[in-house]
Amino acid sequence: MDVKEIRKQFPILHQEVNGHPLVYLDSAATSQKPAKVIEKLDDYYRRYNSNVHRGVHTLGSIATDEYEGAREKVRSFIHASSIQEVVFTRGTTTAINTVAQSYGRTRLKAGDEIVITPMEHHSNLIPWQQLAKVTGATLKYIPLQEDGTLSLDDVRETITSNTKIVAAAHVSNVLGTINPIKEIARIAHENEAVILVDGAQGAPHMKVDVQELDCDFYAFSGHKMGGPTGIGALYGKKQLLENMEPVEFGGEMIDFVDLYDSTWKELPWKFEGGTPIIAGAVGLGAAIDFLEDIGLENIEKHEEELAAYALDKLQEVDGLHIYGPKERAGLVTFNIDDVHPHDVATVLDAEGIAVRAGHHCAQPLMKWLDVAATARASFYVYNTKEDIDALTEGLIKTKEYFGDVFA
Repeated sequence: MDVKEIRKQFPILHQEVNGHPLVYLDSAATSQKPAKVIEKLDDYYRRYNSNVHRGVHTLGSIATDEYEGAREKVRSFIHASSIQEVVFTRGTTTAINTVAQSYGRTRLKAGDEIVITPMEHHSNLIPWQQLAKVTGATLKYIPLQEDGTLSLDDVRETITSNTKIVAAAHVSNVLGTINPIKEIARIAHENEAVILVDGAQGAPHMKVDVQELDCDFYAFSGHKMGGPTGIGALYGKKQLLENMEPVEFGGEMIDFVDLYDSTWKELPWKFEGGTPIIAGAVGLGAAIDFLEDIGLENIEKHEEELAAYALDKLQEVDGLHIYGPKERAGLVTFNIDDVHPHDVATVLDAEGIAVRAGHHCAQPLMKWLDVAATARASFYVYNTKEDIDALTEGLIKTKEYFGDVFA
């Protein structure tokens, strides 16, 4: 894996920010896009921009083939058994809300349980809060270990025969924790519950096999894996999706419409009401091609090495505290004594280094960490050890600057 060659394929990385070469360390929020994806989007709009499925003209046929071809790429990418199990959505948030509304509302009642973890992104927390309020179900949390991991003993204790839905992140966007999804799914199924996996931080960074994980639903976003914004996918087991009702109604998703009743298309199109996100899907297909050319195993190994290097290198910064387990995905979340994370991010930005600061859409986790906010550096396929060196130097400057200010 030649990272220098890979970096050449990302036009945005070859610029200066505030007089410094850009060091982009915010891929957990959104990744940068390779030229291959940008060119694919341009090609769609320049050459065959058209609606899909409805027309018989040439442009419509090309657009339909590209759109459905992208669905097949997603199916292969996550190892689903059929394209009927792949629903295009606006992203992870929409996918999770679809399951909560379509599956959860019709099946849950008072006394039932929804089990999640305190490390969840708000997108995998608020839909379940709202579902619990509407149905009278109880929302339960699997407790975290001191290092921000999950104990399977705690999973077994929290999930009961009353549990109907389990929802968990594949990878924490704050701690970098990689959760034992396969084992959690087994425990959920032993209790006749279904499991939804928030794969927003999983699918871009590691090989995902939904059949091996035996998850019932898996949601992820294109913009975190080199694809466009506004596109993602929901995987669902066919037998579950077949028994779920659509949550959006209109064109595209219908089979027959009468004055007083309608019927729906077969899977997966019954969940894709209205004009689809055609360009986004085509771009997502190109992003998948790009990642698979590199190899997900290579990407995962590269990010593990960067994370290990960062954990070691950042020890050079006095007063820096890192959150999460030693074994982690490619991100590091931290605070510096007496310096607000927003100030950290502002000073780093002046050095051309882009990191994220705030609560990272995980306020309950911030409360568990006993902090108001944190700074986060997240890595991807185009990052290098030199980026981490620059981050370390920037943090040392930050510490020195605020030390001088308050001296």
